[in-house]
Amino acid sequence: MNKIRIRKIALFLTSLVLFPFAVRAQVAEADTVLRIDLPSAVSIALSENPTVKVANQEITKQEYTKKGTLASLFPTLDFSANFQRSIKKQVMYMGGSFGGEEGSSSMPDGIKVGRNNTWSAGFTASMPLINVQLWKQLSVSADEVELAVEKSRESEISMVSQVRQAFYGVLFANVSYDVYKENYDNAMQKYIDIKQKYEQGLTSEYDLIRADVAVKNAEPNMLDAENAIILAKWRLKALLGVDLNLNIECVGDLYDYEDSLYADVMSIDTTMVAGNSQLRQLDLQFRQLQTTKKISQAAYYPTLNMNFNFQWNAMAEDFKFSDYRWNPYSTLGISLNIPIFSGGKRYSDLKKTQLQIDQLALTRYDAERNLMVSVRQSIDQMKTSIRQFESATKGVEQAKKGYEIAVKRYDTGAGTLLEINDSQLALTMAQMNRSQAIYQFLVAKAQLDETMGIDYSEK
Repeated sequence: MNKIRIRKIALFLTSLVLFPFAVRAQVAEADTVLRIDLPSAVSIALSENPTVKVANQEITKQEYTKKGTLASLFPTLDFSANFQRSIKKQVMYMGGSFGGEEGSSSMPDGIKVGRNNTWSAGFTASMPLINVQLWKQLSVSADEVELAVEKSRESEISMVSQVRQAFYGVLFANVSYDVYKENYDNAMQKYIDIKQKYEQGLTSEYDLIRADVAVKNAEPNMLDAENAIILAKWRLKALLGVDLNLNIECVGDLYDYEDSLYADVMSIDTTMVAGNSQLRQLDLQFRQLQTTKKISQAAYYPTLNMNFNFQWNAMAEDFKFSDYRWNPYSTLGISLNIPIFSGGKRYSDLKKTQLQIDQLALTRYDAERNLMVSVRQSIDQMKTSIRQFESATKGVEQAKKGYEIAVKRYDTGAGTLLEINDSQLALTMAQMNRSQAIYQFLVAKAQLDETMGIDYSEK
C-alpha cells in the first residue's frame, strides 16, 4: 500500500510540474497568428484548395484516356486456353448412300469423330493497318486533354477571384470595425466629459441621459463589426483550405488600394473577352464536334486489320497429361471490312453531329454577348465606385470639421448635444461610404478579371 501511495504522490507532483508547460504550449498554439498578404493567400488557395486539386487531377485522368486511345494503334497480344469435354461425339458417314447395296434402306453405323477431352492453348495477335475512325479519335482525345486543362484554368481563375473578394472582405470588415470603434470611443469620451460636468452642476441630466444612450447605441454596431471580421476570416480560411481554427491576420489596409482606382480603369480593354475560359471551352468543344463529324464520315471508309494466331491442340480420352500429344499450328491473315449498308445509322450520326455544331455556334454567340454585358456592368460599377469614393472623401473632410465645430460649440455652451450626435452620425456614414466605395470597386475589378479570363499571377 505504501508503494501505491508513493507512486500516486510522485505522479501528482509530476503533473504539477508539467502542467504549466502544457498550458503554455496550448496558449502559444492559440496565440500563433498566420500573417498573409493577398499574393500569399492566392498561392495558398491554389495549392491547398480541394476544388483546384480535383481540376488538376482531371487533367491527369484525360491524359491517361489519351494514352489508352493511342494504345489502340499498337499490336495487341493475348493468351488463351480452352478445355472442352464431349458429351456426345459427332458422327460422320462415308459414301453416297445409306445402304451397302443400291436401293437398300438400311442405315450403316457412322464413324464417331473426336475424343472426349479436347485441350487448346495459344497466342493471338492483332493490329489495325488502316482505320481512319481510330486515327481521328486520337484528335478527340487530344482535345479532351486540352479541355481539361482549360477547365482547370477556369477553376483557378474562379478560385483566385473568390479569394481576392474574401480578402477584400476581411479588409473592409477591419475598416468598418475601426469606424464603429472610433464612433464608440467618441461617444464614451463625450459621456465621461458630460458626466463630470453633470457632477459639477455644469450640465443637465437630459444631456447625461442622451450621452449614455449614444454610447449604448454605438456599442451594438461595434460588436456587429467585430463579428463580421470573424465571419469574413472564416470564409477566407475555407477558400484557402486551411484549418478554420487557425488564427490569421490579413496584412494591408483597404486604403492601400486607393491609388490604383484610376489606373485600373484606364488600363481596361473591353474587347478582350477572348481569354474568357467559358468561350475557350466552347471553342474546344466546337473543334471536338468537327472532329466527331470527320469520325462519322470515316465510318464509310473500309478498314484493314492483320491477325496472327499460334495455337497448341491436344485430344485424349483420359487425363494423363504426360501422354498427351500437343499439335501446334499457326495462321497469319489480313481482314478487309468494307461498309455497305447499316440501315442509315451512319447518315443519321453525321446529321446529328452537324446539328450539334450549329447549336454550339449559336451558344457561343449568345455567351459572348452575355459576357460583354457582364464586362460593361463591372466597368460601370467601377466607375460608379470611383465617383462615390470622390464624393465620400470630400464628405469625410467636411464631416470631421462639422464634428469638431459641434464639439467646440457644445464646450462653449453655444451648441447642443444633439448637434454632436448628428455630426458624429454624419462622420460615421461618410467614413463607411468611402470604405464601401473602395471595397465595391475592388470586388467589381476581381469579377471583371474573372470574366475576361485574366490570371492574377500574370498581373
